[in-house]
Amino acid sequence: MRVTLLAMVVVLVVGGWTTHHHTAAPPGGQDPAARLIHVAQAFDDNYAANRDGAVWDRFDRASQSVITRANYILRHRLCPTAPGSATVIGAQAAAHGWWRVTYRIDQVTLVDLWHREGGHWRFSLWRSNPGAVHLYRLPLAAYLRAQGCTN
Repeated sequence: MRVTLLAMVVVLVVGGWTTHHHTAAPPGGQDPAARLIHVAQAFDDNYAANRDGAVWDRFDRASQSVITRANYILRHRLCPTAPGSATVIGAQAAAHGWWRVTYRIDQVTLVDLWHREGGHWRFSLWRSNPGAVHLYRLPLAAYLRAQGCTN
């Protein structure tokens, strides 16, 4: 009787733990790191190809409040970026729902910070590149000068 009772408890505990793990998986059955790596690679590919609207669309709300979509696109049209293609190396959970995405451009390894917002992965310009926040707040002419571009 005790063995049967102990076996039932083990089955319930292990079964409950397994069920909890399966329900914690994101939609589509993909783990969060794998999904974020996919999203971040598409983001970096858009950035390298100067598909600026798609880049801005992936910003979180705080980052979008820094610069309008139209102004972001305009600045990048007048002064295109050419960082080279990026390869996302990995994604790792950090504190308070933030994730660190490591990527490489040429031989330089960089880290961006992402989080879930409204059910989607969003890039934080504030946390990843505060210098860009400062640049985007400049008037257009000052931004172009600071970037070494001419009108």
